Amino acid sequence: ITEILMNRPGARNALGYVFVSELQNAVAQLREDQRVRVLLLRSAVKGVFCAGADLKEREQMSATEVGVFVQRLRGLMSEIASTAVMGLIETTRGLLPGAGGTQRLPRCLGVALAKELIFTGRRLTGVQAHTLGLVNHTVEQNEEGDAAYQRARALAQEILPQAPIAVRLGKVAIDRGMEVDIASGMAIEEMCYAQNIPTRDRLEGMAAFREKRPPKFVGK
Repeated sequence: ITEILMNRPGARNALGYVFVSELQNAVAQLREDQRVRVLLLRSAVKGVFCAGADLKEREQMSATEVGVFVQRLRGLMSEIASTAVMGLIETTRGLLPGAGGTQRLPRCLGVALAKELIFTGRRLTGVQAHTLGLVNHTVEQNEEGDAAYQRARALAQEILPQAPIAVRLGKVAIDRGMEVDIASGMAIEEMCYAQNIPTRDRLEGMAAFREKRPPKFVGK
C-alpha cells in the first residue's frame, strides 16, 4: 500500500500547475513500480482534502495556458479514475467543470441530477454524497481527525491480497467500458479477460481453490 501525501497548506491543497505536475509525476513513477498494489491519496492539511482547482493561479493564466492546464488536470483525473466529488462549484465562479465532471457525474447520477448539481453549484455533505452514490463510504470523525484515512487503509487491506493483474485489468474494463456502448464494453471486457487467462496468478488461484488454501499471488 503506497500513499501520496498532499501537502500544500497555504492553498488548501488547491490544484495548481506545479501541484498537478508533481502529482502526475508521482503517479507515473508509481505506475512502473510492480510492488505497488494499492494507492491512497491523503491530505496532510488538517480539515481539508483538496479545495479543487487553484482559481487564484488560473486567473493569471492566458486562455491558451488555461486550456493546457485543464487538459493536464483532466489527464490526472483519468489516471487515478476519480469519480468522488463533494461539490462542483465551478458555475459559481463563472466556470464549468473541466476535469471530466460533466462526463463522470451524469454516469454516476443520471443526467437530470447531474445538471442540477452542476447548475446550482451545490455543496454536499458526506452523508448527502453517500446517499446519492457519489462516495462509497461515510464515517464519523474520530479524535485524531483521520477516520476517513483509517477507513481507506482498511479498504486497501481488503484489496491488497487479491490478484494484482486481475484487479488492474478489472479496473481497465470498468473505466474503458463506461466510455462506450454496452456491446463495445463487453468486447473490452473480453479482451481484458483474455489477457488474464495465461497469467500465473490465475493458475495459482485455481490451484488454491482446488487445494482449499489461500492463494499466493505474485503479479505475473
